[in-house]
Amino acid sequence: MENTVNEVRRFLRHATATIAYRGAKALRGAPPEFAHFKAGPTTRTPLEILAHIGDLLEVSAARLRGPARWKTAPPDTWERQTARFHAALASIDLALASDTPIDVPLDKWYQGPFADALTHVGQLAMLRRMFGAPVKGEAYFYADIQPGRVGPDQTTPDAKYEFE
Repeated sequence: MENTVNEVRRFLRHATATIAYRGAKALRGAPPEFAHFKAGPTTRTPLEILAHIGDLLEVSAARLRGPARWKTAPPDTWERQTARFHAALASIDLALASDTPIDVPLDKWYQGPFADALTHVGQLAMLRRMFGAPVKGEAYFYADIQPGRVGPDQTTPDAKYEFE
């Protein structure tokens, strides 16, 4: 059983690094005006989505340590929310890398707010294209994604695997 738990934690650390990689790509180099872009009258702005991702990741990190309560943070600045995004991922990675028991079922943890964060990262990438400042597509299978690398310091994609 111990080996299975370690394998699951290794996979989830890789999933955490995947969110970091894809998120950093969607956030990196966004024009300042992008934060307040409205795709439609009832849509969230990219800054509101990024703040929501921070909420999702912070509650995900808290659940790995015990009971958690949802807490909404106001969308203040793109820079602060970007830092919050990476800090929450670092907190998740630290919990998964430790030997501390996790009481939440990891399959439920993954399918909830954690996976929702990945969906919202995709929305940011889509909104970048709609805004007119697209990020390049990528064959992510070949991306240099490493468990533990969850900050903004992601590797630059290999140009042969990126496309317009």
